[in-house]
Amino acid sequence: MNASTNAAATTAATAARPATRLEHDCIGELEVPADVYWGIHTQRAIGNFTVSGLPDSSHPQLVRAYATVKRACAEANEELGLVPHDKARAIIAACQEIEAGKLADQFPVDVLQGGAGTSTNMNANEVIANRALEILGRPRGDYETIHPNDDVNRSQSTNDTYPAACKIALIDAIGPLAEETRKLARAFHDLADRHADDVTIGRTQLQDAVPMTYGQEFHAFASFLKADTAALERVVPQLTSLNLGATAIGTGICADLRFRKAATEHLARITGLPITAAPDPIAAMTDMSAYIAVSQTAKNLAIHLKKAADDLRLLNSGPHDGFNDLNVPARQAGSSIMPGKVNPVIPESVDQVCFRVFGMDTTVTWAASEGQLQLNAFDPVIIHELLKGINLLVNAMRMFRERCVDGITINAAVGRRYAASSPSIAAALNPLIGYEHAADIAKEAAESGRTVREVAGERTGLPAEQLDALLDTTALARRLGQTCREHREA
Repeated sequence: MNASTNAAATTAATAARPATRLEHDCIGELEVPADVYWGIHTQRAIGNFTVSGLPDSSHPQLVRAYATVKRACAEANEELGLVPHDKARAIIAACQEIEAGKLADQFPVDVLQGGAGTSTNMNANEVIANRALEILGRPRGDYETIHPNDDVNRSQSTNDTYPAACKIALIDAIGPLAEETRKLARAFHDLADRHADDVTIGRTQLQDAVPMTYGQEFHAFASFLKADTAALERVVPQLTSLNLGATAIGTGICADLRFRKAATEHLARITGLPITAAPDPIAAMTDMSAYIAVSQTAKNLAIHLKKAADDLRLLNSGPHDGFNDLNVPARQAGSSIMPGKVNPVIPESVDQVCFRVFGMDTTVTWAASEGQLQLNAFDPVIIHELLKGINLLVNAMRMFRERCVDGITINAAVGRRYAASSPSIAAALNPLIGYEHAADIAKEAAESGRTVREVAGERTGLPAEQLDALLDTTALARRLGQTCREHREA
């Protein structure tokens, strides 16, 4: 191979290699792809954290929220004269682009990162700085013009901005969760209204109890969800106490003393939320109460959701050799070998989401309890689990409503038969003939296969009209007047 051939090969190989820019940090130098907006800190994090395969960009609420926090801080720095107008305006413009969903692919750090979120904060600083440089007509990496730390991160640290972004992201996620909870409650209310007068049997410990209506059964699910919606709304204010300007451990080192108030006010104006500065900055650094409140509220919602899904599976069981009270919509064949078998697959899918949420709460509890001295380093796993769990609940409730609840039908004749034939309705006779006599009637009814009404007609001296009134299954179901009167309030 001659010299000209060698030169051509070298030129071709160089052209084939992706262009890079050389950046440095306290560890040394590193090549960063020239076509990305992140810098050396992000590049190191990409190589270091290879656990979940899920990047921060898989949580768009967090990315948007971080940009919002950085925008508020830039506005505060500009107002206080800490960052010049042109720089601040370019930083703000870059933040607004990220808030609008642009540059989402520039947040590649694994969600399960060490460092209490430092990699995510540096990732945001670098992306914002490099995009701001472009806005000013400067090349990426020209940090003498706009520096990720000195300008974008001015008066801030990971330990105050990361939790702030996490809490705003949670508020953003709770909105759709509350809305889906409200919609599912409405679906159960509507189902209850349609069956307010259809009687069936209530059950305790999976055994026959006393009459109720299908409407009451469905209305109970709606009431659970109505309470969950209110609980979600109550948890939001706990997420609006933030710690901007407290920096590393809550002492405000490296921050202008005016910054805390200014940044908090700008963030409140931008978001429209009642954001306030945490009253005790040191305590706020390790206080995980807001995260725990969100987790427990989501867990309680999952418990109620699982209750509804499990009850529907039981009431749908059979149909020939089970409860057969109602029918959930048939969605797909239920067996590869049993022709005609159909399973309650939507409630089963909902249950699995609930199991995941229970695991989420366990993870959040452990992570929240690991705040040693002046910092809890485990915000990353907390926010990942919460956002993931909330998203699963949103999707599960939408699926549950659209593909199951909205299509439920009842077997009214089956329910009436169960109510009329239950020996337990002999309890209605207790006030007139006493528990012991009523128990004998219930026992004979169960052993003979006859109804309590039939046996009571023979074994008591009560007039037929009185027995009919006492053992009227609809009247027994309405002793406390429960119908679906709360429908309009849901």
